[in-house]
Amino acid sequence: MQSAASHLAYNYKVVRQFTLMTLFWGVVGMCTGVLIAAQLVWPELNFDTPWLSFGRLRPLHTNLVVFGFAGSAQFAASYYAVQRTCQTRLFSDKLAAFTFWGWQATILIMLVTLPMGLTTTKEYAEIEFTGALWMAIVWVAYGIVFFTTLTQRKTRHIYVGNWFFGAFILVIAMLHIVNHLSVPVSWFKSYSIYSGATDAMVQWWYGHNAVGFFLTTGFLGMMYYFVPKQVDRPVYSYRLSIVHFWALITLYIWAGPHHLHYTALPDWAQSLGMVMSIILLAPSWGGMVNGMMTLSGAWHLLRTDPILRFLVVSLAFYGMSTFEGPMMAIKTVNALSHYTDWTIGHVHAGALGWVAMITFGSLYHLIPKVFGRDSMYSTGMINAHFWLATIGTVLYIASMWVNGITQGLMWRAVNEDGTLTYSFVEALEASHPGFVVRLVGGLCFLTGMLLMVLNTWLTLRRPASEPHDAGAAAHAG
Repeated sequence: MQSAASHLAYNYKVVRQFTLMTLFWGVVGMCTGVLIAAQLVWPELNFDTPWLSFGRLRPLHTNLVVFGFAGSAQFAASYYAVQRTCQTRLFSDKLAAFTFWGWQATILIMLVTLPMGLTTTKEYAEIEFTGALWMAIVWVAYGIVFFTTLTQRKTRHIYVGNWFFGAFILVIAMLHIVNHLSVPVSWFKSYSIYSGATDAMVQWWYGHNAVGFFLTTGFLGMMYYFVPKQVDRPVYSYRLSIVHFWALITLYIWAGPHHLHYTALPDWAQSLGMVMSIILLAPSWGGMVNGMMTLSGAWHLLRTDPILRFLVVSLAFYGMSTFEGPMMAIKTVNALSHYTDWTIGHVHAGALGWVAMITFGSLYHLIPKVFGRDSMYSTGMINAHFWLATIGTVLYIASMWVNGITQGLMWRAVNEDGTLTYSFVEALEASHPGFVVRLVGGLCFLTGMLLMVLNTWLTLRRPASEPHDAGAAAHAG
């Protein structure tokens, strides 16, 4: 017969599973990233093999780190936070288990098909029709688990972090389904129902909001839960968090056209995307300030707590990335920056500096709790990971900024007779030192990731301090 305590216990099994797969896909995805960075330094590393070429591995890297690493982290964090803040068990253990196995199957589909060259060619939406259909089914199941858990909450109000998680789930479902509408001609080939500039607009409406909702809104849900928990203080301003939420939700959705400056998209639509992107700076920095100021009166903790360091520095990179983005959306700046390595630097300022760092900090907080340990095995290893990640991120983005500006200036330089001043090869040669520095930065970041895996493994080897399913509703919060 089940005891009342075990009946009330939270479902930590699925959180543990997603946590471990976050680490696994993080290593695999970042190894792939380091390999393709090395291929730009030494093209021989393509091995004259189609499956190992840069063009095939680049989309694989993107999908492994976005959907494998970041996606699994989102599942783990949202399932953990929604149970704790609602003081109730996840709705349907079986459906939650389905989302885990279904999501891992989605990543495996990407792992097999993308190196084969089976791709839609759409940024963040490379998975072909059949895989996209399966992905949609899993995501809808995720939404059912999350929102039904919310409706069964034992608390009066819905915590602000859950608003962000909920928006992330709903908007990604909409974006994914609309962008993937296509006519299949075989199991592994389909054609978009949209054409020309319309197809490009739908894709960048999806593509930028994959950043805006999958990689920003969802991780802000993480920030609003784990920063207050780690510092043991309430969110600085509850009102600001509400303003931050609604401003982000209403503005982000319009920002996509800034990817299509100087294209066939009507000029008014390009300008609309630019204006919305610039306005986005305000709520983005409002969220950063809210997270940072939560540490008011507790800044001294940064000296001794590397987990908190991860969380705070991630907010700093969030602030930097969300300043850089609106600036790059300005048409004249865009003429210099787009399609150069500057864009790659910007993406990774967000991906490494914000997404990965907030994930690392959150998981270091979460792992001991869901596995029933007092703490992580080694604080020193967390500290080493922090510095490796920070140095790696800085090397990566600084090298790409320099490369990007160099490329932008060289590509648009013209002689008096209208011919290009520099050849493509000359621009490539000028970029080579930046590629080397980026590779070093990537290796630093990957080393930090491997340290985290080792630290987690050593933590799990220690005897548990409490039962694995500990966390009855009485301990909620």
